[in-house]
Amino acid sequence: EFFKQMGAVATDQGILSPFTHWLNDDEADVIFQRALNRSVTVEDEQLFIANMLMEMARMSSEDGLVMQIHPGSFRNHNQVIFNRFGLDKGCDIPIQTEYTRNMHELLNKYGNDPKLTIILFTLDESNYSRELAPLAGHYPALKLGPAWWFHDSIEGMTRYRQMVTETAGFYNTVGFNDDTRAFLSIPARHDLSRRVDSNFLAGLVAKHIIDIEEAHKLSYQLANGLVKKAYNL
Repeated sequence: EFFKQMGAVATDQGILSPFTHWLNDDEADVIFQRALNRSVTVEDEQLFIANMLMEMARMSSEDGLVMQIHPGSFRNHNQVIFNRFGLDKGCDIPIQTEYTRNMHELLNKYGNDPKLTIILFTLDESNYSRELAPLAGHYPALKLGPAWWFHDSIEGMTRYRQMVTETAGFYNTVGFNDDTRAFLSIPARHDLSRRVDSNFLAGLVAKHIIDIEEAHKLSYQLANGLVKKAYNL
């Protein structure tokens, strides 16, 4: 409630894998006690994060905060740079990420909840058309975030639209949101996104897939309407 009073509209989970699994209180406590005793295993860590994702979804369904999930980054990959300079020095690398099985438990429990919005991002472009677009096209609570990080570029944004639109459409995406810490880049990034989307819509008009009036309506939604609706603004 404190964060909502301060204007927050979303939570953000940065994780390696989107694996989700519900633990009962006893199972969770066993892992927690092992962590306190510094005897936690890799499996314990994975189960703890999986359970926390379930808990975050539960809380978002209750308090109305949008749940953002950013998986698939191998952080601090260059050990030499990490040892010399520490965390967050530009050594993060995308990894292959699986969603359909990993998020099955969470989506079955919360994916049909009208009070919940989950915005899912990826660094694994191979998943756009195979998993993410079908999942977002099916589960009412799930939306696809825009091309993220390494793919926040002209070609990356274009590939995103080409691979998700046929199955997920436009209204199962959230337009363009920007969580960059490089504040001076925000106007340029939004301008780029709008130009890429306008170019994509123009191509659909040229192929007679949509007409110009539909393109005008969609361009507004992609630039403004969808993101405001997704984040309850």
